[in-house]
Amino acid sequence: MTDLSVAIRTFNSARHLPQLLKALHAQANVDGLAWEVVIVDNNSTDDTVEIIRQFAAQWQICPLRHVVESRQGASYARQRAIAEAAGSWVAFLDHDNIPDENWVAAAHRFAQAHPQAAAFGGQIHARYESPPPQHFERIASFIPVIERDESLCFTQGWRHLSNMVPPGAGLVIRRQAWQQHVPRNLSLKGPVGHSLTLKGEDVEALLYLKKAGWEIWFNPEMHISHTIPNQRFERDYLLRFFRGIGLSKYTTRMVPYAKWQRPLMVWIYWISDLRKVLGHLLQYRHVLNSDVVAAAELQMFISSLWSPFYTWQQQLRGGL
Repeated sequence: MTDLSVAIRTFNSARHLPQLLKALHAQANVDGLAWEVVIVDNNSTDDTVEIIRQFAAQWQICPLRHVVESRQGASYARQRAIAEAAGSWVAFLDHDNIPDENWVAAAHRFAQAHPQAAAFGGQIHARYESPPPQHFERIASFIPVIERDESLCFTQGWRHLSNMVPPGAGLVIRRQAWQQHVPRNLSLKGPVGHSLTLKGEDVEALLYLKKAGWEIWFNPEMHISHTIPNQRFERDYLLRFFRGIGLSKYTTRMVPYAKWQRPLMVWIYWISDLRKVLGHLLQYRHVLNSDVVAAAELQMFISSLWSPFYTWQQQLRGGL
């Protein structure tokens, strides 16, 4: 029986994949742990396949498998990873996530200690190629950069009433819980190629697990480094990125509610989003051209306001 499957979603990741695979091959404290690495190739056209072949020829620490998911999108790649994984738990890494040497062991320990957990994430430390823009700390958690020292449960206390969940980078999932409660075809498909429109697929999946009564945790003992290239601080990229986050809000917000509750909740969220837009404009209207963080926040608030109408429009067209 396999305890843990590390699943890597890759799309044209030849630049970063060698560093990630080296970090996994150097994992410590895994003696006696039955684990594997599954690489899900989402139609790469660069040298990704050749790099996988080179590493597979000398791979020794655990089984290494390579599968192709032809349906483009992060959601499809994650679903394929869940289907292919042999482990009771599936730990997701993106190509630009580098785990520290104890990441696999820390994930396994936490899973064993929390039998009611269906998912947990860990610390995500940034590797910046260039300094982030001023006030970046206000949006860092979306990128994501997550650094905190305490363990916490997203399904207890006041957090149970929110849609707060850990990000998809470094997320560890109980495979059986996912198969039982997460729809095979999520509404949000995640990044498709270089498109950022349907982001939020990881949040949508976790909210289904939360709705089913499972616990979702943050484990501070797990550490990964997240490479953040210069491009992600460019104004055009940040505006597209936060537009995608905003447009996903209607879908993720409605997961906990029955169909008869949703019309009322749409109005409650819409009024809240309108207040955020107006409040943000009042506070930052003079710096929106010069402050990319303020502009990105405004884009997210406006897109959240528009998200119900966008989603309904896409559903009528058969796009969601």
